[in-house]
Amino acid sequence: MGMDAKTDMKSVEVSDAAIARVAAILRDEPGKTALRVAVEGGGCSGFSYTFDLVDGQNDDDVVIEREGGKVLIDEISLVYMGGSVIDFVDDLMGQSFQIRNPNAVASCGCGTSFAI
Repeated sequence: MGMDAKTDMKSVEVSDAAIARVAAILRDEPGKTALRVAVEGGGCSGFSYTFDLVDGQNDDDVVIEREGGKVLIDEISLVYMGGSVIDFVDDLMGQSFQIRNPNAVASCGCGTSFAI
């Protein structure tokens, strides 16, 4: 497997709105250094996303960092999230991080659960 295949499969984008929101949250949370995004089994469609503020990172984390915002994704979650865009939406439904995942074939109304 060449380098290109690995990076393409595993690229996750973080929108400007999301990185700005992460930066703002981290400014308000002394001691926390990043937002960890992970995929867990469970949820109404088989998988769900979790968002956690953390104060460190692991060797195998993919780090997306710019403009004061830092997002970590572990290798296992990345397998499910390749090609996704992490966005931050502020609308009538409230404020939330959303993940647009091209691998997800079914998602539920809450937007945090999906199936592949």
